[in-house]
Amino acid sequence: MWGASRGWVAGPTLLGLLLALSVRSGGASKASAGLVTCGSVLKLLNTHHKVRLHSHDIKYGSGSGQQSVTGVEESDDANSYWRIRGGSEGGCPRGLPVRCGQAVRLTHVLTGKNLHTHHFPSPLSNNQEVSAFGEDGEGDDLDLWTVRCSGQHWEREASVRFQHVGTSVFLSVTGEQYGNPIRGQHEVHGMPSANAHNTWKAMEGIFIKPGADLSTGHDEL
Repeated sequence: MWGASRGWVAGPTLLGLLLALSVRSGGASKASAGLVTCGSVLKLLNTHHKVRLHSHDIKYGSGSGQQSVTGVEESDDANSYWRIRGGSEGGCPRGLPVRCGQAVRLTHVLTGKNLHTHHFPSPLSNNQEVSAFGEDGEGDDLDLWTVRCSGQHWEREASVRFQHVGTSVFLSVTGEQYGNPIRGQHEVHGMPSANAHNTWKAMEGIFIKPGADLSTGHDEL
């Protein structure tokens, strides 16, 4: 039912930063909380079901057969890091705050595949399948998600939604859980309407400051 595939390994600088992040204790103070910026690496929490957006080198055994995307309860899993990037034509310069209404790509750090959806049914709920697609961060137009939030920019303390540009569904979790080989992980899928199941919040991460390089300028949560 499920298949494994080889993933790519992120650059040593990025992996080193993620390792440093994983072993540091404590969190940032409220005073250091700000905006989510382009180029930042972060985890996303579904605020209703309390699971983090996750992927891994396990393919769906039905539907598209692409790399699966799930929700996990653990907060310390490195497979839950995603990088905020612009579309294929740019539009998201590193360090600039992400605007409400802006289209972005979410690239899975450890496999290099982009958050993706298309007209396949999801395995458990029969909603729209969400997968991870592409190679080394390059996929297609179905990798684009619009950040839906109030105000001008995506705030790290605020709940947001991600609406798919190509099919208009919202990135969602409704509680269905898989069996082996990913027992206990939650199905992530697309739903046609905005509701409590598709609100997300930025959690642990490395947030790039304006004009900064990933190796030098960042705030950690």
